[in-house]
Amino acid sequence: MPISFKEALKLINLPDEKSLPLLVRANELRLKAKGKKISLCAIVNAKSGKCSENCSFCAQSAHHAAKEHCPAYPLMNDKTTFAIAKNAQKSLANCFSIVTSGKGISNSIQGQKELDTICAALKKISKNTKMRRCVSLGVLNKDQLRKLKAAGLVRLHHNLESSKSFFDNVCTTHTFEERLQTIKDAKAVGLEVCAGGIFGLGETPKQRLELAFLLKELKVESVPINILNPIAGTPAAKKHKPMSPWEVLRLIAVYRLIMPKADIGLFGGREYALRDLQPLLFLAGANVILTGDYLVTKGQKPQKDLQMIKDLGLEPVIAN
Repeated sequence: MPISFKEALKLINLPDEKSLPLLVRANELRLKAKGKKISLCAIVNAKSGKCSENCSFCAQSAHHAAKEHCPAYPLMNDKTTFAIAKNAQKSLANCFSIVTSGKGISNSIQGQKELDTICAALKKISKNTKMRRCVSLGVLNKDQLRKLKAAGLVRLHHNLESSKSFFDNVCTTHTFEERLQTIKDAKAVGLEVCAGGIFGLGETPKQRLELAFLLKELKVESVPINILNPIAGTPAAKKHKPMSPWEVLRLIAVYRLIMPKADIGLFGGREYALRDLQPLLFLAGANVILTGDYLVTKGQKPQKDLQMIKDLGLEPVIAN
């Protein structure tokens, strides 16, 4: 039975030395809902840098002095995106996401060209691979979402980033409500939704739970948990101390208890946050990881991810 907010708050604040039973409980729920299967997601940074938004953690923002850590280039053509997708499938990724910088896709002529290019890539990926198709394109409207779905899109990735009560500490160039509406619109047109947040930005445990219970209410299919990996030149890198491994593991475990049947993943920052304790993320209740590189930082090699999964007696989901 899913836990209450009061119980979740107690568990997320457990001391490290009393946290192991929480992981055991979360792992049992993962096994019940997902068995031994672990999903591997891969992404392409299809359009990078020069972002108009001021998200405090992001090196792609034009507002921050982090340009040396972030390449800037226009949208890749559909053939290049497709080639990267094929390589991801060879590494046993069963989900592939096209990610672009910026607030969203505009209704301008240039924006329409970009949407057409992304749709062309989705069609190629849909026709020639068995991976689930996903995009992360920022704020979108229903017409854009319908066009993407018609091209083969299955799942929209669109993080809320934090709870509503903390969002203004993360970004001030767009609103929490804009992000929330995109998720509601994606659901309305029949798309699956992958939505989570980034943690370690100064939010309280209570605010972490506020986000979790909203995601539960929205009935999102997948919840990516990202941990701040501080990049020089971003405001977040100057202000916040790293989360401890046990703090991250409790976060995963409590999210699993709140949403027993959802896909729960640890994505950005897992290598930085957990280091040699990475295998414990699965025992804390996660059943999804992002494999390969992230948007502007390097990730663990896919072969090492697969070995880690195998060593735990788990199995990657094979795209079919």
